[in-house]
Amino acid sequence: MHASVFVELRFWLLVLFSLMAATGIYLAMMRRSVSRLAVLGFGLALVLIAGIDVYLLQSLSNLARHTPSLTDDTVFLSELSIGLYLLPALFAGIGINVVSHVLIQHLSAAERRFDRTHGVRDPDT
Repeated sequence: MHASVFVELRFWLLVLFSLMAATGIYLAMMRRSVSRLAVLGFGLALVLIAGIDVYLLQSLSNLARHTPSLTDDTVFLSELSIGLYLLPALFAGIGINVVSHVLIQHLSAAERRFDRTHGVRDPDT
């Protein structure tokens, strides 16, 4: 066991998933044209990243209990640790909204196709 959580592979995986992977997804979604399937994949990936982040944060918190470092205690075992969970909550919220958006768009298009093929008038007109 190491003297600090900050030298653990789990900590660096947390940084990788929290910052680099999510930033890459956001940048990819900001391109000019992205397919619905890609947007759905990005949304699901954000939710997955949030889950991985929460798992890694819990794992690091448990590990910090057994290290002699006071910095670990300050970051992972104090009220400050609540702030660490805001990033995964943000990723999960955005991911769920992106997935919902894709599903709503798909369902709206399917309803319009159904109405056209069955001769149903649009109730909005």
